[in-house]
Amino acid sequence: MSRTFPAYFPKAKRQLESLGNRLREARLRRKIAASHFAERLGVSRDTLNRLERGDPAIAIGTYLTALTLLGLAMDFDLLAANDTLGRRLQDGELPARRKRTPVKSGG
Repeated sequence: MSRTFPAYFPKAKRQLESLGNRLREARLRRKIAASHFAERLGVSRDTLNRLERGDPAIAIGTYLTALTLLGLAMDFDLLAANDTLGRRLQDGELPARRKRTPVKSGG
């Protein structure tokens, strides 16, 4: 029985394809052969080809390991670091602030 995978949003698919392409370009800039990189990554050459095409079925840990081998793992820490929408939603639930009136000193 073959595995089935969920449908991916078109934008997410393009983003993964772009990531895969950037990883491939980073590997090539470092002049690392695909066979050597696949071996260091602990995957088959076919899996590396799929990763570099942005295949969404490749585990996120494999993408992280590839970034690490290329010296780009710090980029991974930036994923979802700035949750603008979540912060706006959270701030919307905060009680309204009351305007403070200055206290007059007796005199």
